[in-house]
Amino acid sequence: MNPSTERILAVDPGYDRCGVAVLTKSASLPDILYSTCITTNKKDAQEKRLADIYYALEKVIIQWQPTALALETIFFSVNKKTAIKVAEARGAILLLAGTTGLPLIELSPQEVKLSMTGVGNAKKEQVQKMVSLTLKLDTSKRLDDEIDAIALGAAALQKVRVENFKKSLA
Repeated sequence: MNPSTERILAVDPGYDRCGVAVLTKSASLPDILYSTCITTNKKDAQEKRLADIYYALEKVIIQWQPTALALETIFFSVNKKTAIKVAEARGAILLLAGTTGLPLIELSPQEVKLSMTGVGNAKKEQVQKMVSLTLKLDTSKRLDDEIDAIALGAAALQKVRVENFKKSLA
């Protein structure tokens, strides 16, 4: 992957809210081309909510033509019911990556935190602050999930840049 042409679709998976961002690398900082938060209707059946996420992301792919999909791995919480639903949302997103042929870049929450703050166990607020400062972005009117997707996309672009650099040395 060439970082100068790389366009990452970053998805912070969820079933109530799913953070989405499309980023590309500019001269020095990532450019945020698009970001949003997909919100599903809590009254709908789980399969309808998963389909809504799938089709909303499919529209983003058609419009923005990403070259890779960055997806955060699951952070296992105490609430197993929530973790299962998030895993199901990840499954729908993985299916979309597979059917569209988008290469997958998976990063753990710790990898994203490390990339954005230099600390793998940084607090959510610290990551949001660094997104705001680093990308010169007003985060006050964005939902947490959207900001998380932006951070994930920036971390994925950095990972691609490092991998390409390593390949160039070989």
